[in-house]
Amino acid sequence: MPIPTTITFPSLKDKVSPEEWQARVTLAACYRLVAHFGWDDQIANHISLRVPGPEEHFLLNPFGLMFHEITASSLVKVDLAGNILSETEYKINKAGYIIHSAVHQHRPDALCVFHTHSTSGMAVSAHRDGLLPLAQTSLVALSSISYHDYEGVALNPDEKARLVADLGNEWSMILRNHGLLTCGISAADAFYRLYYLERACDVQVAALAGNMPLTFPSEAVQEITKKQGAMAFGKGADLAWPALLRLVETENNSFRD
Repeated sequence: MPIPTTITFPSLKDKVSPEEWQARVTLAACYRLVAHFGWDDQIANHISLRVPGPEEHFLLNPFGLMFHEITASSLVKVDLAGNILSETEYKINKAGYIIHSAVHQHRPDALCVFHTHSTSGMAVSAHRDGLLPLAQTSLVALSSISYHDYEGVALNPDEKARLVADLGNEWSMILRNHGLLTCGISAADAFYRLYYLERACDVQVAALAGNMPLTFPSEAVQEITKKQGAMAFGKGADLAWPALLRLVETENNSFRD
């Protein structure tokens, strides 16, 4: 049987609430953005977004699609127990459910969660000293950061409690020997935090590869810059979001299907 070159999904636009449909379009755009910047990892990794409403449902990618294939109608709606609530032939990745449901359950302020396995992110996750204050981008990312030790592939539900305890009230986390995680009060906020964290990891890998002595800002300047950087997030991310949507619209607007 020939393998299809494209995958289409029946539109759910008229089968869900307008609020859920908007959430689906927004999240599909997030997947396309991660693919655009090269932070995706074939069919692995996940981005989730809470569905508006009191039910504590969230959207996750169907297991088996690459990020550039994700559309609004292909996204899978699940509850905190992992039950699939939307019409789909696809399953969800258990590790993705473990990580994302943990954050959504224990951080109601975190509406969107990104998790990546980028090369630079995984490299820095293996650095003993974690993310270093090497540049302005690094200090902005360091304005909210935590760490979680590696426990193997995230298939053990017991890890959820330890993961959220390590995340605490922070918005970004380096999963040691694994990758990166960011969350935010919106998709725009969570993406913007990921962008700065990914860039900071790129800077660190490049700086260490230069094999030259490194210089660091003073501790006082580091603290000032972290405070300045923190103001770029939250609602501040909304400034860049329309331009990011234009980027994926220009490349391929099929994410809206």
